[in-house]
Amino acid sequence: MEIKINAVGFSASSQLEDFIQKKISKLDKYHDGIIGSEVTLKLEKDDNLENKVVEVLLNVKGQEVFAKKNAKKFEEAVDELYDVVKRQLVKIKEKEREC
Repeated sequence: MEIKINAVGFSASSQLEDFIQKKISKLDKYHDGIIGSEVTLKLEKDDNLENKVVEVLLNVKGQEVFAKKNAKKFEEAVDELYDVVKRQLVKIKEKEREC
């Protein structure tokens, strides 16, 4: 699966990019039809502590799976997104089996 990482308004560290690559690539075991993914990192101009925003968009055999999370750290948001997207992928796979 191709994983594209976009950092909006800042440069993401290689350590953060490696973390995202490893985490998102693990989603392959929940659905074998993932063609590609796009991860967008943003810093909101907000006094709120949870100003780190991560969006994940997966292309799964003609369908799109999208999730967005805010957190204090990008890594926290990616961890939370992993669980959300994993559940969505499992639902898609279950529906495919029913057909």
